Amino acid sequence: MVEYRAKPLNRVFFALADPTRRAILLHVARGEARVTALAAGFTISLAAVSKHIRVLEEAGLLKRTKLGREYHLRLVPEPLRDATDWTNQFNRFWTEQLGRIKQLAESKAKNRQRH
Repeated sequence: MVEYRAKPLNRVFFALADPTRRAILLHVARGEARVTALAAGFTISLAAVSKHIRVLEEAGLLKRTKLGREYHLRLVPEPLRDATDWTNQFNRFWTEQLGRIKQLAESKAKNRQRH
């Protein structure tokens, strides 16, 4: 079961590792977008944008549909949930660590006030 979940999670993190792909996701998260209109907002070629879109599709983050002669993209947010769940484990870790540091600092401050 771990192997099954690891592969999709690996694809999501790989897709999110690139700033251009993250920008594409943010754009599409605002609403459905045509591929050509989306590509016009980048300084890279349409072919390069299409390659980034393919990586996002393979990660399950985007869905491309053809309407007439144009391709439209929409966000598929479900794979982000697994990535969020995984990263939240570390959020809890750091929250606990910072809580311990705060307690230690408060304890030292009280000890200084006594002396």
